[in-house]
Amino acid sequence: MSDLSENAQLTGAPLCSPSIEPEPVHRFIVLSGCSGGGKSTLLAELARRGFATIEEPGRRVVREELASGGSALPWIDAIAFVRRITAMAQADYKAARSLPDPVFFDRSLIDAAVALEHLTDEAMPTDLAAGHRYSNPIFLAPPWPELFVSDAERRHDFASAVAEYDRLAAAYPALGYDVILLPKASVAERLAFILERVETN
Repeated sequence: MSDLSENAQLTGAPLCSPSIEPEPVHRFIVLSGCSGGGKSTLLAELARRGFATIEEPGRRVVREELASGGSALPWIDAIAFVRRITAMAQADYKAARSLPDPVFFDRSLIDAAVALEHLTDEAMPTDLAAGHRYSNPIFLAPPWPELFVSDAERRHDFASAVAEYDRLAAAYPALGYDVILLPKASVAERLAFILERVETN
């Protein structure tokens, strides 16, 4: 996937029958892609500049489970973890409707559905995908080994992160989304890249 160009239309097995749904009423901009690819840093900068943002569900679930001694963690019970982030992503989508547009999401319900399908073969129901539409395009952070760092909340290795990225890079276009790859550049340059495209869409 490293040779993808901007606005690449990627192919892969769809989570459900692909279809183009109308753009959502709200402007929900998704930053997805490779774990450790700089998405959280971008989201923090967007929040600092006054934009409404939604933190990655996975990080929040991990923090909650570690604090409570729970087992819904990717390295203990991955399926329980993914079901929790799926429910959280649905709640995030609903809550975001009351925020000022545009709203920037660090990952989306689709990311959770891709993970669940990978673990259980449970495809995202068509009505769930259609009822939780995000704005086009989707911004994907490509694998960036020099940036990737494991920590207490991110314990998987880079190879696992790349495999997840490949699944997402196939899933979003299969659900009717355009995909734009973020450049491997500074935070300021990446932010300008995103805002230029958001403001002209």
